[in-house]
Amino acid sequence: MAETLSIAVPPLPWRRIVVGCGMAAIDFVATVDAFPKPDDKIRSKRLKVLGGGNAGNALTCAARLGLTPRLISKVADDTHGGYILAELEADGIDISNVVICNGGTSTFSYVIVDNQMKTRTCIYTPVYPAMVPEDLPRSSLLSALDEAKLVYFDGWLHRTALVIAQQAAEMNIPILIDAETNKSGLNGLLDLASYIICSEKFPQEWTSIPSITYALVSILLRFPHVRFAIATLGEKGCIMLERSIDDEGSDIDETDVENLLESLKMRVDKDNVLPSCVSSECMRLCAPGVGTISGRLLLGTAEIIPSSEIVDTTGAGDAFIGAILYGHFLWTQHVIRSFYLR
Repeated sequence: MAETLSIAVPPLPWRRIVVGCGMAAIDFVATVDAFPKPDDKIRSKRLKVLGGGNAGNALTCAARLGLTPRLISKVADDTHGGYILAELEADGIDISNVVICNGGTSTFSYVIVDNQMKTRTCIYTPVYPAMVPEDLPRSSLLSALDEAKLVYFDGWLHRTALVIAQQAAEMNIPILIDAETNKSGLNGLLDLASYIICSEKFPQEWTSIPSITYALVSILLRFPHVRFAIATLGEKGCIMLERSIDDEGSDIDETDVENLLESLKMRVDKDNVLPSCVSSECMRLCAPGVGTISGRLLLGTAEIIPSSEIVDTTGAGDAFIGAILYGHFLWTQHVIRSFYLR
């Protein structure tokens, strides 16, 4: 059986500091009628220069939703670096822990937006010299994490990220990992993760299991401290596999998680153009040949947007991460209130 979730949004807690570590960039976004073929020369319809980078985008979203973000990243003292920092600061992001190197180049990306297919292709050049743990003094690290309620990593700057994640774990600060692709050093971060957000392709690529739901079960079995894993599905919404607390639902017969997903899809209101969410009850979820966990499966739908209103999908996944960061604070506030109202 599944139930439709209706969530009332309470006010945010006063202490709402989130720390993000990862890429901050400048994007040169060129819109074209159709993606070029090899050796083509085409003319752009328009060109925009915007702030970008996974962490930069996600924290910008979080700031606009009312959180207090702090960014740990690295830029050069070039024109691009100045633009990146000015835009982040204007959106209310604390940039005091962004390392500025003398010389070198800041991260920049060329983004080609295909007007015909409504897709985007990114070609990025990372910051040089790359960020290393020695760039961030321990005093700065502790200052950045002071009073933080959540730490988010976009998977870039992996050597520095691991040092920060280890310190956050020692301080019992929850850790959210964006597993967009299987980047170098990602496994070390996943070992410390409290929450995992991944792309549609990642679960199957990382586990070599063809079913996305079975792959999510495998991920939660591999990382026993992970509370939930979410796979984003683009216009199809997202799937969330949440581990239950204290083996809630463990006394119920096992249910094949792939079959459960299909039953949730049947409960989605196809006439509703707004985002919605359906959830299973807590139960024993099995993936044949993989294992079983106690938890629940949630299916979230995406807003149905007419194609005429779609500009492009640049930064869409990062905006989703920003919304999850915001949702974490709402959920934490709800838990605290529920505890005191008992």
